[in-house]
Amino acid sequence: MRNFLRSITPSFLLNAFRKHKKNLRRKELENQQASGLALTIEDLKLQLREMGIHKGDTLLVHSSMSKIGYLQDGPKTVVDALLLAVGKEGNLLMPSSPVEGYQLEYIRENKQFDVLNTPSKMGAITEYFRQHEGVKRSVHPTEPVCAYGPDADYLTNGHLGELTPYTGKSPFYRVAEKKGKILMAGVTLDNAGTNLHTLEDAVEFAYPIYDEEIFEVEVVDEKGKTHRVKTKVHSPVYSKKRRCDELIPLFEKEGALTHTKLGDANCLLLDAKRMFDVMVEQYKASGVTMYTPHGVEA
Repeated sequence: MRNFLRSITPSFLLNAFRKHKKNLRRKELENQQASGLALTIEDLKLQLREMGIHKGDTLLVHSSMSKIGYLQDGPKTVVDALLLAVGKEGNLLMPSSPVEGYQLEYIRENKQFDVLNTPSKMGAITEYFRQHEGVKRSVHPTEPVCAYGPDADYLTNGHLGELTPYTGKSPFYRVAEKKGKILMAGVTLDNAGTNLHTLEDAVEFAYPIYDEEIFEVEVVDEKGKTHRVKTKVHSPVYSKKRRCDELIPLFEKEGALTHTKLGDANCLLLDAKRMFDVMVEQYKASGVTMYTPHGVEA
């Protein structure tokens, strides 16, 4: 119902509503700051441990900093807590896409991606993490992922030159391959369900979710070497048809998802491998996708 209402509501009303919500949240954060209610690294580390994040984990994090609460040192508080939670033997990943709206609109205007200098548009936490010492970033023009840890090279180095962003060589798939976890802090599948796309690149997908045009883009790797790559992008027509959050009950039922909290933020914690397996199983059995979350009739 929420997606339906969003689809029929004029853009100017949606934007006004979002602005109003942001203003309300900003006032709440200002009140927390004035009251001395700052979340610390230790606060978040304890909560992460309680929700089931352990040393040695491979963890992909999507986040909304404002939803978490007023943080003692801003995004640094979150990143440091996450790094402590997974430990030196674990891996921390975050999306760092430069795309704010539709991929198609972005790629038509941006023909170069610089892995070291193109900023992330996935929120303040991801941009801080992108610039953290020792972080590796995958070289993909629309869906780069940052990683830190002993497996950071492996998690990111297969992305260069992939025609679509979510293949078996992508960081999104490799998190599942390593039996990792996905934490969505203050966001949901509707606005952070990138791993849902791994299904589309793993099977003969029934829907034309990619735009027909193939784009050639210049990408610059961390050594300054320039590569010419080709990439597909999602069709806005199908992007508007996504009903991702309607998959949450299925993932819960199949043991792939639990609800938790980090600071003030409602969170989803997913078993990446179980999530992927459920998607493939349910797609083959009854046509379940983010576009048809309850399956299709035989």
